[in-house]
Amino acid sequence: MFKEINPTELNFNPFSAIGKQWMLVTAGDANAANTMTASWGGAGVLWNKNVVTCYIRPQRYTREFMDAQEYFSLSFLPEKYRKELTYCGRVSGRDTDKIAQSGLTLCKEFEAPCIEQADTVLICKKLYVDKIQPSSILNPEIDAANYPDKDYHIVYIAEIVKALTK
Repeated sequence: MFKEINPTELNFNPFSAIGKQWMLVTAGDANAANTMTASWGGAGVLWNKNVVTCYIRPQRYTREFMDAQEYFSLSFLPEKYRKELTYCGRVSGRDTDKIAQSGLTLCKEFEAPCIEQADTVLICKKLYVDKIQPSSILNPEIDAANYPDKDYHIVYIAEIVKALTK
């Protein structure tokens, strides 16, 4: 059972939670949803709001759900779910119900679906969407290393409207 807390009360290191432990980005509605593993993102304050930033490649199936909905969730799972996180990062939801196949459970009781096994969930409302512009990448090595196929990420900045913990 999740308990809502103020986002400022999170015991949350974004460098380890996102970059090392990973997160599941989940979007959709009561009828259909998809999730994907992400290890890029951020958390902070922008426009006087507590926000997160997510980056999704344009070809990812989850992007269709992100673009269709006002809300999405970020679910942070304990280390014992590393296998499931790996699976959700490698398998496309276009081809299979990867949430069910991974053994994870979709929770649909908030503004956006989230993952029941998470110990922390952020429910987020989109504020800004744009595509990374290659002309704005100042270091050509970053472009070459991360975008050999020129599939520049879509950037989502979203307000954290609910922080949930167990």
